[in-house]
Amino acid sequence: MNQEIVRTQHPSPTWTFSVLLSPTRRGARLARLLTVAHLGAWGFPSESAAHIVGELAANASVHGRVQGRDFQLSLVVSGRTLRIEVTDTRGDSVPPGPGAVKAPEDDYAENGRGLLIVEALADHWGVVPGPVPRKTVWAELDLVR
Repeated sequence: MNQEIVRTQHPSPTWTFSVLLSPTRRGARLARLLTVAHLGAWGFPSESAAHIVGELAANASVHGRVQGRDFQLSLVVSGRTLRIEVTDTRGDSVPPGPGAVKAPEDDYAENGRGLLIVEALADHWGVVPGPVPRKTVWAELDLVR
C-alpha cells in the first residue's frame, strides 16, 4: 500500500504591538523600553530595534510634535522581518528619505544624526505621507533567532 505523507505548511506567526505615546522625552523613552520588552517576550533580539525606535520616537517628539496629539509606535514581526513604524501628526515636516540624509556640517553638533543611525542599522527604511495630517517613518530589520 502506498502512503503519501502530506506536509502542511503553517504560515509563520505574526506578532504585533501598537501604542499611542505622548510626544515628549518620556514618551520616546517609553517607546524604546516597550520595544525591548515586547521583542524580548517574543524571543527576538532587540538591540538594533531599540536604537532605531529611540531615534524615530525622539524625532516624533521633537520634529513631529503637535500640542495635544500623540505619536504612534507600531511593531510587527512577520516571518523573519521586524517592521517598526512611528507615526506623528506633522505631515508637513517630512524628513529626507533613504540616501538623502546628510551628517551635520559641525562635527561637534549635538543633534542631527538620528536618521543616519536609522540608515546604518535598518535593512530598509522610508517615509510614507498621510493620511493628512500624518506621516509615518518606518524601518525594517531582518531578524535571526
